[in-house]
Amino acid sequence: MATMSDHTPRPFLGLLHAQRVWDTELPSFDPEAAPPAPVPLFHAWFAEAVAAGQPEPHAMWLATADAEGLPDVRTLLLHDADGRGFHFASHATSAKGHQLAAHPHAALGFYWPAQGRQVRVRGPVVRCTPAESHADLHARSTGALAAALTGAQSEVVESTAALHRAADAAWDRARAEPDTEAPTWTRYVVEPAEVEFFQGDARRRHIRLRYRRTADGDWTRELLWP
Repeated sequence: MATMSDHTPRPFLGLLHAQRVWDTELPSFDPEAAPPAPVPLFHAWFAEAVAAGQPEPHAMWLATADAEGLPDVRTLLLHDADGRGFHFASHATSAKGHQLAAHPHAALGFYWPAQGRQVRVRGPVVRCTPAESHADLHARSTGALAAALTGAQSEVVESTAALHRAADAAWDRARAEPDTEAPTWTRYVVEPAEVEFFQGDARRRHIRLRYRRTADGDWTRELLWP
C-alpha cells in the first residue's frame, strides 16, 4: 500500500495547527472561594457561559461502557442539574439505554470554550419513575415528542426515505396527540461521585478543582495539577 512521504505537505495537519485556542480574554477562578458542593458552582458557571454567548451550553458528552466494557460516547442535552444529580433522557431501548442497564455508571463532559472552561462528572446512573419520564418528554417541544416517536433509536434504518416517512408520521401524531406516550422514553440521573471544574489559562496555569463525595455523603475538594 502506498504511503504519504514524511516530507509531503499535509493539508489537514496544517489546518489543524492553525486553529487558535481560547482566542479571548478568560475569566479568573479562585478555587478557595468555591462553594462546598459542586452543583451551585455548576449553576454559576452555566449562567456565566450563557452570558458569554456560549452556543448550546447545555450540550454535553455522555460516556458509557458496552457489554465488552469498551467505551462509547455521544452528545446530548442536559435536562436539569439539582441535588439529585445531572439529568438527561433517552430511550431505554437505545444503545445507551442497554449499556446503562448493564453497567449503570457514566461520565459527562461539558466544554464552554467561550470561557475556557470544562466540567467533568462521574457517577452511578439511576432511572427515574415512568411519571417523571413522561413529564420530561411532554415538557419539551412538539419536535422532541416527534423525535421520540420516530422509529427505534440506534436500530438500522433501510433508507433516508424510510426515515423521512416515519418522521413525517411521527410529527403528525405529535401534533394530533400531544399527550401520547412514548413508553421507552426514560429520564436518567447521574448521581455525581466526582465533579471536576477546569478553568483554562492563557499561560497554561490551568486551575483544576475536583469535588469527591465522601462515605458520609459530604464533599471534599482537591486542587489538581494541570
